[in-house]
Amino acid sequence: MALMYTNTAMGAEDGYRLWLRYESLATTQAESLRSQARRVVIASPRTATLEAAAGELRRGIEGLSAGAPIDVIDMPAEGPGEGDVVIGTTGGDWRGAPEQTEKAIGPGGYRVSSQAVHGGTYTAVEGQDQSGVLYGVFALLRALQSGNSIDSIELADHPRVGLRLLNHWDNLDRYVERGYAGQSLWDWWRLPDLVDPRYTDYARANASIGINGTVLNNVNAAAEVLTPRYIAKAAKLADVFRPWGIRVYLSARWSAPRDIGGLDTADPLDPAVRAWWAAKADEIYAAIPDFGGFLVKANSEGQPGPREYGRSHADGANMLAAALAPHGGVVMWRAFVYSETDPEDRVRQAYTEFKPLDGTFADNVLVQVKNGPLDFQPREPFHPMFGGMPGTPLMMEFQLTKEYLGFSTHLVYLGALWEEVLQTDTFAQGGGSTVAKVVDGRLDGHELTGIAGVANIGRDRDWSGSDFDQANWYAFGRLAWNPDGDAHVIAREWLQQTFSTDPAFVEPAAELMMRSREAVVNYMTPLGLTHIMGTGHHYGPAPWVDDLGRPEWNPFYYHRADADGIGFDRTASGSNAVEQYHAPVGEQFGSLESVPDEYLLWFHRVPWDYRLRDGTTLWQALARQYDQGVGQAEAMRAEWETLGQHVDPVRRARVADYLDIQVREAKWWRDACLAYFQARSGLDWPDGVTPPPLTLDDYRAMQFPYAPGN
Repeated sequence: MALMYTNTAMGAEDGYRLWLRYESLATTQAESLRSQARRVVIASPRTATLEAAAGELRRGIEGLSAGAPIDVIDMPAEGPGEGDVVIGTTGGDWRGAPEQTEKAIGPGGYRVSSQAVHGGTYTAVEGQDQSGVLYGVFALLRALQSGNSIDSIELADHPRVGLRLLNHWDNLDRYVERGYAGQSLWDWWRLPDLVDPRYTDYARANASIGINGTVLNNVNAAAEVLTPRYIAKAAKLADVFRPWGIRVYLSARWSAPRDIGGLDTADPLDPAVRAWWAAKADEIYAAIPDFGGFLVKANSEGQPGPREYGRSHADGANMLAAALAPHGGVVMWRAFVYSETDPEDRVRQAYTEFKPLDGTFADNVLVQVKNGPLDFQPREPFHPMFGGMPGTPLMMEFQLTKEYLGFSTHLVYLGALWEEVLQTDTFAQGGGSTVAKVVDGRLDGHELTGIAGVANIGRDRDWSGSDFDQANWYAFGRLAWNPDGDAHVIAREWLQQTFSTDPAFVEPAAELMMRSREAVVNYMTPLGLTHIMGTGHHYGPAPWVDDLGRPEWNPFYYHRADADGIGFDRTASGSNAVEQYHAPVGEQFGSLESVPDEYLLWFHRVPWDYRLRDGTTLWQALARQYDQGVGQAEAMRAEWETLGQHVDPVRRARVADYLDIQVREAKWWRDACLAYFQARSGLDWPDGVTPPPLTLDDYRAMQFPYAPGN
């Protein structure tokens, strides 16, 4: 059984239990639950997954009801009894009309309902398959933790997306690229001999929000992960995850046939290379029968790929797909590509490379596309590939770890960002062609669908580096399950399970979370500014950097501020990135009359005295937005003084400390950026704006060679 523990000696909440705390309900609710959930009954033949589901249900009911231990039994001959919580798949005869249930809940889905028996009721948790049972159990426990009663419960749902994966950017030395929560979870050195109980708790947490796969290693992959030694280690993790419905995937280094295979080429059309990958797939599946497949980063940021041999991305992906196809595996081929030798606007390059290949990828290939065309910025427009490649399944890639949004020390709820992207209309087939419909296959009829999230999980006791960063892990899972989900509802759900069900806390805390993303946009990159973070580590502001070898690595590349103006012209008179969007989106972005203010400097270069729709000049508006962001951060800190009274003292103080850091760094962002832009424009400070406390040279002199994740 997994170890679930807190610092009980000190009586402190350390964050380890995430949203699976199962704290006792209010007295009357606990009493009601004790009377109506007396034992757990497994109705279908026992498997590791059903036993995991039953164990979770027992753990949850015992905690929430503050009652004595309850039994887990097989279905008795006389059938369910009053007060039973029965779990099973729909194919059995323990419930009537199973075919109607299967149709109602859908593939991978569940139904939780109250059923009459002998003058009383029992609770049925039905899944179309064993994973559906597991998800139904977690849905029931989620509802109970959120204050719902079990006596009249009715729940039914199914996943809208097939592959719901975390991507771990974890290296074999346990360093996590862009990780802000400590070392990698995976103790590669001690695996497969020592298996940390934390691996089970990781799987439990993922299953609770519907995540069904994990890529164990960094997309900047080491070829050694495909050697027998590391395959055995991955197999041990797969054994731990399997009962929780989670498959293991690996990032594959394109040059592995050269690096570890003894070949002198990695050309995807070379018969020896194709044979090497086929044999490697056979070897992996012999050790991990349900292995999910490969994630590949190729021809990007110095990573090797098929273009070295004059081959296309489709050539490369299809070669790997052929090796995996006999085993049912998939290839997730990342579209994050740009080259220092390509003079094209960086945000155009992926579309330019992949659009001509639409419809040429094998049936078991997904092209994995970041939410925006640049790189996980606080705000950027949706990637034009969504809606631009109807013949290819596109897999969304979000980033949970906040590489560009203040790391783990800034409270930024990313559910709001992801909902904004998913609900944006691509107009690929007229109005209503949202990004969500592209991702879940509805728009173009794809059955192979997926969403990936770059994990924010590490060895820190609280898993994610801060209490509120756990919400981004939770929200990712819930939106991967249903891309049309409501981020505000999800925030309330997480708060109820993680902190308190008191409406006096939940409602204002959810509002605070929903505002937090806009705050960070305002104090970092307002009005469409982008990628002006410190280079390398991406910590803090550095809009002045302009001396790096590759143009697109310089923040100056993205804003080009001088005495005449600021912004990147992506209209027809500039790089014409707007042409990659369908009408009317491209026309809206391309016109100064219609472009939203939040994308103004992303698509347009304007003079400093350009007047926005409210009549303020660009310089005035920029200063106002930066100042507004600081005010929003200060307001969150002040509001927590009241909200924190509903939270245990340890987490109350910890959140307050992080908010203090956020306020201080928001001021640093505002002051450093305005000092730089004032110097570039040569303009006087707008009325009401206090000049920064330090000189521009002082801000430029700040160095952070040991920033986390650098």
